[in-house]
Amino acid sequence: MPIIDSADGSHTILSEVYGVTYHSRHGAITETAHVFIQMGLHWKAQEKNEISVLEVGLGTGLNAFMSMLEAERQGWVIHYQSLETHPVTVEQAAGLNYPDMLQTPERASEFIQMHQLEWNRPHKLSEHFILEKTLLPLQDFQPERTYDVIFFDAFAPQAQPEMWEESIFEKLAKALKPGGGLVTYCAQGEFRRRLRRAGFTTERLPGPPGKREMTRAFI
Repeated sequence: MPIIDSADGSHTILSEVYGVTYHSRHGAITETAHVFIQMGLHWKAQEKNEISVLEVGLGTGLNAFMSMLEAERQGWVIHYQSLETHPVTVEQAAGLNYPDMLQTPERASEFIQMHQLEWNRPHKLSEHFILEKTLLPLQDFQPERTYDVIFFDAFAPQAQPEMWEESIFEKLAKALKPGGGLVTYCAQGEFRRRLRRAGFTTERLPGPPGKREMTRAFI
């Protein structure tokens, strides 16, 4: 899959399966920092400093890597479980410039390690970050615990419509702790209506570059 530059200089990958990029072309790192780190982790960290995350779509590993770095900066502990069905290869991950762009070139080997870890079991990467990669479609995933935050980072509805069905959000609603929330770059009206029918309360938030709005939904 080809690696391309996004507007902030950070890389993204063009999916040959779905025909869309893994991150916003307006800035991969900028999008993750806004949607998932600021509106997800920092939102929940107002209440607690030990946070459990379920990510729908490990993808390039950017969200996980930035979450680990932020946990260390803030003194949080993050238990991070990420679902994936089409993993990028270690060789592809090695071509991504995230450690350099995040001014942490010394952490490049740890970024690659994330892609080398054994699937379907937790790995303690530091005192602040535990990562469990789950090789399973969301449709087949049966949560064994509940989460504070869900990073919903599936490909866009027009590219991957099966990930945006109401039954998906009913499952995710049950996977959240009371007061937990879901964050995503998407702000489509039908998507928000499906969330509400599944039991969520939704709010529109300012989006990252290239998106006027994003969504946070909570139980």
